[in-house]
Amino acid sequence: MSVVLGCVADDFTGATDIAGLLARSGVKVSLRMGLPEEAPETCETSAFEVIALKSRTAPVAEAIAETRAALDWLKRAGAKRFFWKYCSTFDSTPEGNIGPVAEALMADLQTNQTIYCPAFPENGRSIFMGNLFVGEQPLAESPMKDHPLTPMRDSNLVRLLAHQVQGEVGLANRLCVAMGAEALKTRLAELRADGIAHVVVDAVANEDLYTIAEACRDMLLMTGGSAVAMPLPALYLADGTLSPYAEKVQKPVLPEGAIILSGSCSKMTRAQVAACLETVGGYQLDPLELAANGVDAARAWLAKQDPFASKLIYATTDPDGVRSAQDKLGPAKAGQIVEDALAQLAIDARDAGTRRFVVAGGETSGAVTKALKVSRLTIGSEIAPGVPWTYCESDGHEIALTLKSGNFGSETFFADALEKLNEN
Repeated sequence: MSVVLGCVADDFTGATDIAGLLARSGVKVSLRMGLPEEAPETCETSAFEVIALKSRTAPVAEAIAETRAALDWLKRAGAKRFFWKYCSTFDSTPEGNIGPVAEALMADLQTNQTIYCPAFPENGRSIFMGNLFVGEQPLAESPMKDHPLTPMRDSNLVRLLAHQVQGEVGLANRLCVAMGAEALKTRLAELRADGIAHVVVDAVANEDLYTIAEACRDMLLMTGGSAVAMPLPALYLADGTLSPYAEKVQKPVLPEGAIILSGSCSKMTRAQVAACLETVGGYQLDPLELAANGVDAARAWLAKQDPFASKLIYATTDPDGVRSAQDKLGPAKAGQIVEDALAQLAIDARDAGTRRFVVAGGETSGAVTKALKVSRLTIGSEIAPGVPWTYCESDGHEIALTLKSGNFGSETFFADALEKLNEN
């Protein structure tokens, strides 16, 4: 099928986020985990193609190279419009990777302007006068200020981006967006005439996203969080770019029983783990214990569990616990040990007969999907804004898999996910 929009995401949960919002249209969305090995000319494609990379915290040059390769695959698949998706909290270091990757994509597409809009009002992410808010808190005052890999110490996206790119950075503020799509188009044209290549666009409510999508729908490249891409399918259907007869999703029938694997230590995931432990059995992983003795104790615990019942294995802990492990092991090693353990436990659960997997945390999601050798996902129903169920194959078995960004979902997300999968 002809590709209408090609998207590249910088982590796996972010990829399911944008894929889930595009799938609200009812049109089949294909999510590919990592750069596809198959040539696009030889494989089945969907109207919306999303490629999930694990490049958010990779060295800048590596992130650029991987994303350019994904762009090339999508171009060869026939895509004419593209979207570079990053986190709604603009997770990045002063050096990148958001700005440098966007600038490289612009060069490859030979376009002289793009927008940056990580707003996601449904999940409490808004941009006002160029400043990103998480709920009512400026980004730099939110829990993101203490993120172990990408601590966000500045809330002003114009200033953050200016440190990352070679081109000039400007702002299309909320006053302009509130005047409608034509006013925003005019503002972007004025900035382009002044040589402004990178434009941060304010958004504080869902209607702003529709205005931005309408104004920017014909841009070769849009960048942002997933929410600004959400209105695009309806716009494409309205103008005939997307066929109303595009293929729809079919949900598989799977046995009962699920495993929840949580590596995220975000405030919301901590609340979700606590709520889940009230109703299901759980096992907590300790990075220091894993470093000393390996994952055998956790594997033994899992082997004793009913594969057709729900269970939770988690490394989720509070900031003091994170710091303690990182102080003794180093941030990279502490994270890698947990990822490796959860990946092995996912394999054990699958081999024991479990076919429903809920995974919390971007790095954890990457490790688990890689371990399960999942290369392509079909997007199913949404559990929470930006978090859908997906369907795929692992070692010849059909499975359901949801990949949740740490901060997404309500406190009852894990129970909500399993209930959603049981709906007709």
